[in-house]
Amino acid sequence: MIVFVPCSVALLGLLAAPEAEASSSTVEYVELGPADTPWIRRHPPRRNMFHLGVFGGVLLPARDIELFETDDTLPNQGFKAYRSVAPEFGARVGYFPLDFLGLEAEGALGLGQVEGDEGATLWTFRGHVIGQIPRWSVTPFVLAGAGVLGVRSGVGAVGNDSDLAFHLGGGIAAHLTRALTLRLEVRDVISPQQGETGGGTNSPEILLGFGWTRRPAEEARPTPRRPPIAEPEPAPRSDKDWDGFFDDEDACPIEAGVAPHGCPDPDPDGDGISGDADACPNDKGPAPDGCPVADADGDGIDDAQDACPQEPETFNAFEDADGCPDTLPEDLGAFEGTLEGVNFQIDSARLRSTSKKNLDAVVAVLAKYPKVTVEISGHTDSTGSTEHNTELSKSRAESVKAYLVEHGVEDSRIETRGAGPDEPIDTNASVEGRSKNRRIEFRLLNCKCGS
Repeated sequence: MIVFVPCSVALLGLLAAPEAEASSSTVEYVELGPADTPWIRRHPPRRNMFHLGVFGGVLLPARDIELFETDDTLPNQGFKAYRSVAPEFGARVGYFPLDFLGLEAEGALGLGQVEGDEGATLWTFRGHVIGQIPRWSVTPFVLAGAGVLGVRSGVGAVGNDSDLAFHLGGGIAAHLTRALTLRLEVRDVISPQQGETGGGTNSPEILLGFGWTRRPAEEARPTPRRPPIAEPEPAPRSDKDWDGFFDDEDACPIEAGVAPHGCPDPDPDGDGISGDADACPNDKGPAPDGCPVADADGDGIDDAQDACPQEPETFNAFEDADGCPDTLPEDLGAFEGTLEGVNFQIDSARLRSTSKKNLDAVVAVLAKYPKVTVEISGHTDSTGSTEHNTELSKSRAESVKAYLVEHGVEDSRIETRGAGPDEPIDTNASVEGRSKNRRIEFRLLNCKCGS
């Protein structure tokens, strides 16, 4: 037999009002929302609830249950004992006019077997009254009711039959949320007993259900709460030196200071020389005395090392360390920028013979100024892949360097760079523009130069 138990016995409810604690102090009633309420008291049953549920479980049919179709031509009129366990499943609907009392109706099917391993489908339709304690999200309940218990099977089993059956039991419903409930219960199904006496027999039933509940709108319930105990006002904090650090956190409470400890800054000018070692504590300067170095012309070269302390250095990569204004020698400046007349075989780093005349002129100038260092950079147009062009431009710059080194210029005085197509000086959309972009550039590096 199959018995259906409400899967959602009373789902959400407002908090059950706890009894006020006995106290001589005044009790204040405050309204609490669901988030303020412990889960165990957040979803008790409410009145005027409806619910729908499904369930499953097992029925343990009594060995002497009178549930068979009588046939006088068969032994024992066709009676056969049922196997001890019959799985079952079903559905239910319920209404709770009061939070502690409700009505439920349910129907279920069970998969039974009789002696000889013949299958027999058990079925039931029934209703019951359910009573519960509506105080917590976990709700104990009891129920009692009646209905019809029946069987349908082939002639080789027990045939078709139905009887009036009563049931009673109890269990626990856990209201997980406002709308979802899990329910476990145990029942005793009382139905006619086989034999002449006409008594009743008992078939235990265990059910686990899950359901959905529709609740009425929440009603705020006043809940007793003790008034909060006022905490004493903290004593005002003192800052004697007015530096923004309270005395209890200030390592120097009577001297205005800075983070992190509230003491005076040992190095106010930030030059790395602190305390008495800094003869100029408010002016940044180098060791040993921390005072600014004199630089009358403001060219960044100290007067002690400046050959022209009243005239600023001309920074043009030529004798930039002496502190004097100067102009780049005409013959040296002639090579700054694109190195004209330096050409290569197509898609190759091999120098054309026509390039040697111009490169020999570069060798002569570098020999005249032995302290000059230079950078040779190769450039290409955008034809082909960037990776290939970058490698090609680097190889061409190395070819120029190799020529200069072979003709007497020290290797350490020349740096090379391959820029590929990334630094065009003209458009790559025309033959003339691409020709200009394929070039070797000569650049003086910032160094101490002189003849």
